Amino acid sequence: MTKPKGVAVLGAGSWGTALALVLGDNGHDVRLWTHNPVQADLINTERKNERYLPGTELPSAITAYSDLGQAINGVDTVVFAVPTKAIREVAEKVESVSADPKTVVHVSKGIEPDTHLRISEILKELLTERSMHGLVVLSGPSHAEEVVLRHPTTVTAASTDLKSAEHVQDLFMNHNFRVYTNSDIIGVEIGGALKNIIALAAGITDGLGYGDNAKAALITRGLAEIARLGTTLGANPLTFSGLAGIGDLIVTCTSVHSRNWRAGNMLGKGKKLNEVLEEMGMVVEGVRTTKAAYQLAQKYEVTMPITQALHRVLFHDVNPKEAVDQLMSRMKTHEMEDLVNILGEQTEADEQ
Repeated sequence: MTKPKGVAVLGAGSWGTALALVLGDNGHDVRLWTHNPVQADLINTERKNERYLPGTELPSAITAYSDLGQAINGVDTVVFAVPTKAIREVAEKVESVSADPKTVVHVSKGIEPDTHLRISEILKELLTERSMHGLVVLSGPSHAEEVVLRHPTTVTAASTDLKSAEHVQDLFMNHNFRVYTNSDIIGVEIGGALKNIIALAAGITDGLGYGDNAKAALITRGLAEIARLGTTLGANPLTFSGLAGIGDLIVTCTSVHSRNWRAGNMLGKGKKLNEVLEEMGMVVEGVRTTKAAYQLAQKYEVTMPITQALHRVLFHDVNPKEAVDQLMSRMKTHEMEDLVNILGEQTEADEQ
């Protein structure tokens, strides 16, 4: 295998830094871009990113940049690790300064409100052949705090182009970080985005003190919601039984490392959304994704009661306990109907 020219990771938050560390461990020349020159200087001089991953020593293979052109030109792979709301702005800048096409990877998990575009769709809209020749989604159950400790982690590289997916697999794969390939970009992106909604709701039930029974039910019914919308949008239902589906959902709904779970937990304990976001100090993707998913559910007439309940809590100031109680008092239905409907939608799509 030919060694890559280098990899640029755009976004020096916790996940971007953790992925840069994996790439550095694998012997790659890693360029970690941040819009903050002070942060770049601290990473280069102290070999740490204390704000996002305190106590983590960064490999010498990582060099931080605050100039985007310097970061991306001369490498053959660019990893977008910025929040969903910043994808458009950063992609436009990449397109304007890129000197040659690269394999583009994104690791963000969200859907753009109002346009309802997945991140890969935004990137395809903004990046031309002058800056991109392959697009891959890297997703799965993976907390940055555990990745930097070299704890075992397994994710999926999804692309419609197998060679691009295998390129990313080769870049990241090592003894601690296992990468599978997948061709279902829609399913991988929908699973990664919507699990944040369910994690917010799981945090709320924990904050209310409702215990493990409630959380288990929420995760299970949440997966059904994710699959209903995902298959409506063209995803393979089997994807939601894999790493980007149930795997990512479990870890995000049950771990104290999860920003979305922590935000929901504070909401369940009575704090208002603006207080929670101010106290978190970092992006909580599930808030924005709840708005987008709610809009998609309305547009395609997909039943998503957990998403709808959370939307009322976040954007209409409904009391969290009242929203959960309303969920529990919904009309009677048959559990297997969801599975039949989901698989039926996929069968019809396959036959067309």
